[in-house]
Order: sequence, then C-alpha cells, then structure tokens
Amino acid sequence: MDYFADGFTRAVALLLALDPETFSAVWTTASVTALALAASLILGLPLGFALGHFRFPGRRGARLFVDWMLSLPTVVIGLIVYALLTARGPLGQWGLLFSVPGMALGLTLLGLPIIIAMTATAVESTDTRLTRAVLSLGADRWQLLAATLLEARFAMALAAATAFGRIVSEVGIAMMVGGNIKWQTRTITTAIALETGKGEFATGIALGIVLMIVALVVNLLVGLLRGRANGSPGVRQGGRSASGAAGRGGRP
Repeated sequence: MDYFADGFTRAVALLLALDPETFSAVWTTASVTALALAASLILGLPLGFALGHFRFPGRRGARLFVDWMLSLPTVVIGLIVYALLTARGPLGQWGLLFSVPGMALGLTLLGLPIIIAMTATAVESTDTRLTRAVLSLGADRWQLLAATLLEARFAMALAAATAFGRIVSEVGIAMMVGGNIKWQTRTITTAIALETGKGEFATGIALGIVLMIVALVVNLLVGLLRGRANGSPGVRQGGRSASGAAGRGGRP
C-alpha cells in the first residue's frame, strides 16, 4: 500500500506541476481523438441514417458488415491500417505512418461502425407515425430527413459519446500505427503501458487519473443523454411531440 500511496502522491504532484512529458501525451490524445471522432461523425451519421431509413438491395449485407466491423479485434484494425500506410502499402506515399493523422485514420475505423450501427438503430426505432404525419402535411424529403434526425437526436448523441469512449481508450491501434513516439504520437494509453513497464509508476498513475476523469465525464454525459432520451416528450407520448414538430416544420 505504501508503494501505491507514494506513486499516487507523486502522480498528483506531476499533474499539479503540469509536467510537460505527461501533458504531451494528454494533448496528443485530445488531438487524435478529436480528429477521429469528427471523421466518424461526418461519415457515420449520414451512412447510419441511410442504412436505417432507406430500403435498398444489399441492405441486409451492409448491416451484417457493420455488425462484423463492431466485433473486429482492434489489433486487426491496426494491422490493416499499418499495411495500408507502410512505405510498401497503397497509401505509403502519404507519409501518414507514425503520425497523428495516421492514428486518427485507424481510430476512425474503430469509431465509424459504432456511429453507423447506433444511428441506424435509432432511425429504425423512430415512430412510424412520424413519417406518415410529415408526408401527409406535404413535407419534402429534406424536411422528412430533418424531422427524423430531430426525433433521433438523443440516440445519435449517445452514439457519439460511445464512440468517443472507445476511441480515447484504445491502445493497440495507437501503438501500431502511431509508434508511441515521445512528444509526437505517444497517447495516454500507450504512455501508461510504457511507463508502467519501465517502473515509472507515478507517471502511469498520473495518466491513469486523467483517463479515469475522462471516462467519468463520458459516462455522466451518457447517463444524462439517456435520461433525456427516455424522458423526452417524443418518447413519452409515442412520437406525437416529434410528429407535431415535424408538422410545424412542413407547413408553408
């Protein structure tokens, strides 16, 4: 216990002193997570909406592929991205291997299927009366899409929070694609693994504290969004509130 208490005390001192090496991993993590999450949302929200809203040939196969990507081991994703970005790979000329954008690319492949799957499920779960009400009021396709997105907004926010938690805590992809280079591509998770292995217990604890705070904030946000989703008028009244809002948006 004395060993752990001493490590914890030194970890707090490192955080309060804004230790450059410690916070270098924090800033790198923030940068790569922001890039990966933004790319996952930009690509995943419209793809998830299309998968959940439209009926088209091959839709079942597309859904199976997304579900398969959800269960794909992260080390395999890291291996695929590494093979693509290495000097002999098809994207080697871009020079993204062992860089923050390269890590963001790999982590996007981790977060993207989460966004697509959860958005598709949210769109599929919207009240069917919403579509009938909006179309009966003369709304066009864009107004229908806007009304459906409004109805599923809390579930989409939950998808973003889930993807964020998965991205920020990933080790394998960050290690393989980023190379764990000090001051450049070393993230919180890779630094924890490295520093603990070197016996630098205090640094590992300091970064672990930061990661636990991030995890706590994400879980609180998810709980808040889930509560709002369960308690929203559209959910309590079987979609009548959202249908009404959509109707108002579709009026001339």
